[in-house]
Amino acid sequence: MNPEQILFILFGAVSLIGAIAVISFRHPIYSALSLIVTFFAQAGLFVLLGAHFVAAVQIIVYAGAIMVLFLFVIMLLNLGTLSAKGAISGKLKGFAVILGILLAIEGVYIAVKAINDPAVASAETATESVNTTTYTIGELLFNEYLLPFEVTSLILLAALIGVIVLVKRESQAENEVQ
Repeated sequence: MNPEQILFILFGAVSLIGAIAVISFRHPIYSALSLIVTFFAQAGLFVLLGAHFVAAVQIIVYAGAIMVLFLFVIMLLNLGTLSAKGAISGKLKGFAVILGILLAIEGVYIAVKAINDPAVASAETATESVNTTTYTIGELLFNEYLLPFEVTSLILLAALIGVIVLVKRESQAENEVQ
């Protein structure tokens, strides 16, 4: 194996372990820090693909600004340990299972398409075709990838609203007890 393949396996493993840690920790600050590790591993994968600008944006925007915002909200609202029983209701568990299955099917589809398409499977062709400029990235982001871009922003908004709802629920329960 060449060094690029070893780095790919290393970054992929770190990314996978970090993503699992995000949903495994009960304390939200540990989950947020695990997400930062995952973002850095993803940036490493972008560097291996030759997309240095995207890797830099990944670190600056997501690992920097967005995660600082999440950590600020978590600490500002004094969000403690979440109980697994109260955080997810039965209906949300069913939705999460369906969403997980759909994402797994999407991942298998992408993997099969990458294996069957020789242009995608060849790392040399992919590296040569990634001659990116900020204009090219802007064109792709706001034309071809507009829907995923908007869905990502909605997911981030939903995460912030979810944190606020959880804190409001806990503070109301504490006020009723007192």
